[in-house]
Amino acid sequence: MPGAGERAYVYAKACGIIGKSFLGKRMSRLGGLTRLSELDRLIFPQTSRDLPERELLVDLEKRIIGRSVKQILAVVDSFSEPPELILRLVRSYEYGDIKSVLNALGGKNAGTPAKPPFFTSLGRFGTVNFAAYPDLNAMLKGTEFEFLLKEDLDSAAEGEASDLQIKLDQRYYSSLWESIRILPKKDCRCIENIIAEEISLKNIVWALRLRTYYRMSVEEVRSRLVSAPRGRGLGSLAEDAADSLSMALDNYADWKKWKRVEFLNPPRPGEAWTADPRYFQNAASEYLYRIARSCFRRRPLSIDTSSCFIKLKQFEEDMLTSVAEGLGMGMAAGDVFALLELES
Repeated sequence: MPGAGERAYVYAKACGIIGKSFLGKRMSRLGGLTRLSELDRLIFPQTSRDLPERELLVDLEKRIIGRSVKQILAVVDSFSEPPELILRLVRSYEYGDIKSVLNALGGKNAGTPAKPPFFTSLGRFGTVNFAAYPDLNAMLKGTEFEFLLKEDLDSAAEGEASDLQIKLDQRYYSSLWESIRILPKKDCRCIENIIAEEISLKNIVWALRLRTYYRMSVEEVRSRLVSAPRGRGLGSLAEDAADSLSMALDNYADWKKWKRVEFLNPPRPGEAWTADPRYFQNAASEYLYRIARSCFRRRPLSIDTSSCFIKLKQFEEDMLTSVAEGLGMGMAAGDVFALLELES
């Protein structure tokens, strides 16, 4: 495990980066933006680009992700041997990129050397040889993703509901949870709670999306949840999602006594109510951000600090790309914040 000196250096570096990030009070600097070029100049004052809006959106989103990853790696690289939990959090980017590969090579594109998707470089922490695209065997050989070589890629083009996409999510969150369980309790009190809440809420979002958009049955949804045990007799991380499966998606009364009712879109007078997966996802994201932000400085020499740092940077990344997409569609940044249930 990292020593006290190494942990102190990591904490100092993380604090410096967070202090300059668009989080907390600095998030308000985004609220008045109305054009994509304004966002570009605010985030990248020295390297903003003069491009047509459509081209700028794609380019800016890539640079936002690259900025986030670069800052995360700057902190993680300060560990001589990062804990498995930190590596798992970093490699969430690999899982996302693998999904893009499956979408590109599956279905109608099977076997076709299509234009490569955007890949995130993780430096010495990367395991997949994305440079070998579209040769899946060369990309995945010897990695934890090697099992995909035996899978039928055709279903991957079905998007988030495909068995392969869901299997990847299940593997990621199961391995992430196990990486927490092997750490000393004193090192991960906060992040254990955050990840437990994230998995539980992610399960609910999946359940709502699969029922709402794909009309899956209760058993079909249940089989696609991450059912890791919380430990200490506290039940399963899939329990709240499983409890929701018996509730009617168009009857708010069914949900009133449910444990997670606070994350649901509230009913409005005179309007028919339907559970909105996007509203739930945004409310859950804002809730997890608040926990990570409150935990970040609470225990400076624990693994909680670097874990929360990664979570905060990934939240900022998602928020900035959402604002970019909204501006690209002609929305004001303040309206995007309203949709995301955030205060600018």
